[in-house]
Amino acid sequence: MAWNVFKFCTALRALGSIMILIVIGIIGFTYYAVVVVNYGPALLIGGVDSLLALLVLALFHFLLIMLLWSYFSVVVTDPGGVPTGWRPELDIEKSDGNQALIGEANSSLSVGDSSSHGVRYCRKCNQYKPPRSHHCSVCGRCILKMDHHCVWVVNCVGAMNYKSFLLFLFYTFLETTVVAISLLPVFLVFFSDGDGDITVSPGSLAASFVAFVVNIAFALSVLGFLIMHIMLVARNTTTIEAYEKHTVNWPYNVGRKTNFEQVFGSDKMYWFVPLYTEDDKRKLPALGGLDFTSRSESETEPLQSL
Repeated sequence: MAWNVFKFCTALRALGSIMILIVIGIIGFTYYAVVVVNYGPALLIGGVDSLLALLVLALFHFLLIMLLWSYFSVVVTDPGGVPTGWRPELDIEKSDGNQALIGEANSSLSVGDSSSHGVRYCRKCNQYKPPRSHHCSVCGRCILKMDHHCVWVVNCVGAMNYKSFLLFLFYTFLETTVVAISLLPVFLVFFSDGDGDITVSPGSLAASFVAFVVNIAFALSVLGFLIMHIMLVARNTTTIEAYEKHTVNWPYNVGRKTNFEQVFGSDKMYWFVPLYTEDDKRKLPALGGLDFTSRSESETEPLQSL
């Protein structure tokens, strides 16, 4: 029997909103090191140094705004729960006494296979659950297209906020990379004999050094998560599905373009913001987490249109 590492997320429940304060604290400390200590004062020097500082600060603040927007979108957006009274198309109670149909449905109750098109039932929630949904023991409910429960956002990552989560990773990687590059000269001065061109107090130099180390560490770690999730999006799988299921011939893998649009939408203008157009919400039911096109269904669509 496979060792389910996800059950240990329940031990992190006590952290609660402290994780949000930690994120804000890291951002605040980085802001102090980049803006207050280094590039803010450089604006008053004049010449090329001021122009470089202006470019760094403009890029830093733009990425920071996008990072915070994406982050709090993940935090406050409901990842998607099973609607009250939701039932699968195969309704056991209205099967008109068809014992074969009832037997088939009952045999598939509580089956954990997300790729199954049969009836799935959650014994903890005492309700049916749609395909690709999973019960989160931390949130205490079933989440639509659940990817994982993230302690950094104090929320589940599911159908409704997966795009925001990916954008949060994306902008975090860009922001931490920009910070690391911009603080690299100060980092080098920290190990020099103090004869460099950058003259700051020992306290400010230490703050810049710590900010550089923290941001380079986050950049490298987030890059790994970002690459992993890009691969998951390309195959139209989630973290849980990749861990629990055999996804080589995954039925929901309907091509990279369609897989991408089922997460980011079809409007290119909205790909880099944690929002969807009303048109995408209507024509892409997968964004709602209840209806997913399988490979067999997508292959028959052209035939049906002939």
